[in-house]
Amino acid sequence: MALEMRETCERCEVSLTADGPASICSYECTFCADCTEAMAANCPNCGGELVARPRRKAD
Repeated sequence: MALEMRETCERCEVSLTADGPASICSYECTFCADCTEAMAANCPNCGGELVARPRRKAD
């Protein structure tokens, strides 16, 4: 099962690229690096830990 590579931050709606930095929780909530830092790496939706999302090469 592949990760859903969401294209926008759920908090500030900035665009995210598949090969750029982003963080996700175990439910695949997705946030940009700035929002992740502002939220102390805690998901506001589930309370889980936000970790670096794996990057994919751009097509």
